[in-house]
Amino acid sequence: MQSVALRAHFDGKQILLDEPYPLEPNTRLIVTVLSDQTTNDERKSWYQLSQQGLENAYTDEEVDYSLDMIKEQNPDYGRG
Repeated sequence: MQSVALRAHFDGKQILLDEPYPLEPNTRLIVTVLSDQTTNDERKSWYQLSQQGLENAYTDEEVDYSLDMIKEQNPDYGRG
């Protein structure tokens, strides 16, 4: 079976999957316990990082790239 990440929660007695998923008896699992605070902090950090990346990519300032910045030239560039 291919590895897959599944969301689940603990109801005080047992671990329950949040969405149905076909599991055979004795399927081996790895359980990672996440705290709500860590999850929210991590999510906020990822949002901030992606926002900064988008702001950098779509800035109003034009960037001039010189030819010496090209690591591998396209031999077909400029041909019909």
